[in-house]
Amino acid sequence: MSAAVEQSEASGVRSVQRAMDILSLLTEDRPVVTIRDIVEGTGLAKTTVIRLVQTLERTGLLWATTGGYLAGPALWRWAHLARSSWEMPPELTRAMRDLSARHRETVNLYGARDLTRICLAQQESPQPLRHVVRIGDELPLWGGASAKVLLRDADEKRLRRIVRTAPDGAEHLPTLQAWIAEAADRGYAVSHGEREAGLSAVAVPIEGRSGGIVAALTLSGPTVRFGESEVASFARDLVDVGRQLSERGFDHPLGA
Repeated sequence: MSAAVEQSEASGVRSVQRAMDILSLLTEDRPVVTIRDIVEGTGLAKTTVIRLVQTLERTGLLWATTGGYLAGPALWRWAHLARSSWEMPPELTRAMRDLSARHRETVNLYGARDLTRICLAQQESPQPLRHVVRIGDELPLWGGASAKVLLRDADEKRLRRIVRTAPDGAEHLPTLQAWIAEAADRGYAVSHGEREAGLSAVAVPIEGRSGGIVAALTLSGPTVRFGESEVASFARDLVDVGRQLSERGFDHPLGA
């Protein structure tokens, strides 16, 4: 491959990354962004931002308004495709709803992607004091009950990359490995304040047809409600539900 071709490919990848950085500035709290917001949020030159925004607008990924730019109609089409492709099986929806009703804690479904875990689905606790994350939120994999079960089959190279993002850095590797081994041995994982003080969780794996882990099913809430007896009860129920869902068989976390 010639140097010119390599340079062209590198430039193309960089442009795609910059475009994604712009789109990622759009959130529920900030559904509209201005050119100034984008310049400040990405650190790119104003001329570069304008050029990228014009391209995103032409492709329907952004929509211009008098107040700035919001998500374009093309994203709606992709969102509809993603929703239909990743629709949660009805039995998983029922299982999460029933778990939350029985234990009155928040139930989450997490999937792993590289160095993070992503919230794929949630059934909120009915209690005023509860743990809630947004669907689509990305959380670290160096701690937390769901991380311990999601990383069961991870090799050391990946674990070393993950612990670089941990507060203790590389020194956290033996601890993470011990957590993963304990979770694999027990069939479930428990965490108390590892990622966030005062937050506890119990998690079990959901396996796919090949036996690999496709998701983690968790119960989480304030540590004051996760005493030894409560955790034992949560774990028994989660293990049973997780086994039933694993027997059903999944190709990916939400697909049939």
